[in-house]
Amino acid sequence: MKVITLGEIMLRLSTPGFDRFIQVDSFDACYGGGEANVAVSCANYGHDAYFVSKLPKHEIGQAALNALRRYGVHTDYITRGGDRVGIYYLETGASMRPSKVIYDRAHSSIAEAEPEDFDFDAIMEGADWFHWSGITPAISDKAAELTRLACEAAKRHGVTVSVDLNFRKKLWTSDKAQSIMRPLMKYVDVCIGNEEDAELCLGFKPDSDVEGGNTDAEGYKGIFKAMMKEFGFKYVVSTLRESFSATHNGWKGMIYNGSDFYVSKRYDINPIIDRVGGGDSFSGGLIHGLLTMPSQEEALEFAVAASALKQTVPGDFNMMSADEVKALAGGAANGRVQR
Repeated sequence: MKVITLGEIMLRLSTPGFDRFIQVDSFDACYGGGEANVAVSCANYGHDAYFVSKLPKHEIGQAALNALRRYGVHTDYITRGGDRVGIYYLETGASMRPSKVIYDRAHSSIAEAEPEDFDFDAIMEGADWFHWSGITPAISDKAAELTRLACEAAKRHGVTVSVDLNFRKKLWTSDKAQSIMRPLMKYVDVCIGNEEDAELCLGFKPDSDVEGGNTDAEGYKGIFKAMMKEFGFKYVVSTLRESFSATHNGWKGMIYNGSDFYVSKRYDINPIIDRVGGGDSFSGGLIHGLLTMPSQEEALEFAVAASALKQTVPGDFNMMSADEVKALAGGAANGRVQR
């Protein structure tokens, strides 16, 4: 299956271990970013995954390109030019101390890309799925326009479109997000997001108090139905994270197809090694599940298991194979050594 994702891949600079920014003299470097992470997951599961972006011609741009190629992502649709690769700094939290992210991504190549940099009709030709997230239109008005053009091309070619709402308060306000995101929803078939994303990006609030520990999935039925009625989605999907600490979370998901509402099994992730990219691995798992599995229940269980596993691995990318994910989804969660 041909899967297309559009977005920004960044240089990630992380403090070693659980050190704080003010302690360190060096950073661990790797590459990642929302839609790039999804592309890596889909490539791991055997799909022809293509990442669409723009990167500088210099060596750091090439290193980002190589990071994708290493994991089997096709880079044919990455155009070259511009001045910089976006950077984000990560301080990994522990116990009651949260993780922190600092962005240095203004004026990156993809943020300043022009429509003529991409032939979206050629890109979408023969594609089965197109995925984007709310991070891409948030990075610049130009990137928001690229997102719209890509969605229009996907619809012209009969491609299924998914979005991970992914609100980032350090990139835009809720008012700006809704002004951009709501009009784009008419192109979307599968809408993915947690309760905060749905409220801040689209203006829907579930009847649940996640912060207070009330995570009864029943509170989400109403919002799922309302979102589907307004925007015509084929599926509405949400993750639900219970944050007991930075290194101990409960994790499950929900999916609604207009008639059936399904809640996955719950995982207790303790300790979390790296939660960055957890939502992206969920999206990648869901895409794989909906493309290859007979029911939304199986697709959701695969996605939740994939995301739980990713949070045990350092870095943005999910390194898990489909067989490893299926094993966890099937109940193999004891962590015993495999010999």
